[in-house]
Amino acid sequence: MNTQIAEPGKKPVRGTQMLAKRVRETLLSLGGEAHRAMVIEHIAKHMGHDARQIPEELEEAVILSFEQNWRDERRRAAYGFHLPFGEGSHRWGVVREPTFAH
Repeated sequence: MNTQIAEPGKKPVRGTQMLAKRVRETLLSLGGEAHRAMVIEHIAKHMGHDARQIPEELEEAVILSFEQNWRDERRRAAYGFHLPFGEGSHRWGVVREPTFAH
């Protein structure tokens, strides 16, 4: 899977672990599930952006961060990411407590 999105003349967008952590924290603060637009809005506000004018690059990076970690089995388990309504859904979820093998 390509980890960056680039258009001619634009800087590539990268998903980061920092953003993945913010997605997890935001989902937990929203009760464990939310539409991705709400998650992006909360993260943008936290970063000091006007929620009415979220930079497209930030929106793409947040989505990519979730997608990269959701698609990787180990990272998905570490972050607890899941799609409550299945692939293609824009509703994101997180398992509150990661399960650890004893």
